[in-house]
Amino acid sequence: MKYKSVFDIIGPVMVGPSSSHTAGAARIGRVARKLFGKQPTKAEITFYGSFAKTYKGHGSDVATVAGILDFDTDDLRLKDSLQIAKDLGMEIEIRTSELLTEHPNTSRICLSEGDATVEVVGVSIGGGKIEIIEINGFDFQLSFHAPTLMVLHRDRFGMIAAVAKVLTAHQINVGLMEVSRLVKGADALMAIEVDSPLSAEVLEEIRQIPHIKEVSLLSFS
Repeated sequence: MKYKSVFDIIGPVMVGPSSSHTAGAARIGRVARKLFGKQPTKAEITFYGSFAKTYKGHGSDVATVAGILDFDTDDLRLKDSLQIAKDLGMEIEIRTSELLTEHPNTSRICLSEGDATVEVVGVSIGGGKIEIIEINGFDFQLSFHAPTLMVLHRDRFGMIAAVAKVLTAHQINVGLMEVSRLVKGADALMAIEVDSPLSAEVLEEIRQIPHIKEVSLLSFS
């Protein structure tokens, strides 16, 4: 991960105590919430490595739940997030695992409501920065620092070109694109970082492309 300025190293405006264990944890939780698209009734959180050892002292648990509640890192409600979630009727399960992960500050979050679920694995890499490395089993390396278009589709020839054609027609510049699939010919997930938010019209055009199943735009600005 490249830092754009000295402020990325110092860390974000946040409720402390730690940019890695608090702000980063909150941002991973908020990405999971945005991907789920609504407030879940249940959140299962698993901490690994350093997160597992220090999450209580550094507030990684309350920070993650705050993110799931869609609170930003500087929201003063962060410290009360566990009680707020309980008052809203959200069931919270927090576990730790001794499984070795590539990065010590790793968390797995599963959000659900009825049959709807989303599972996200993220790492906090320092200074409040995060990377999402797995979404519903699809492997990625995403920061979500820019508006990110998520497109779930059947794995068919020409899908990338079809989505790119719509973006080109609307003069949308692409900063990064990743595509992940579990099995050849089954479902695939496309993630596209763009330089500006997309209008509802653009999103609807993409939804109308054959073999497209779901389209969403994640923006944290």
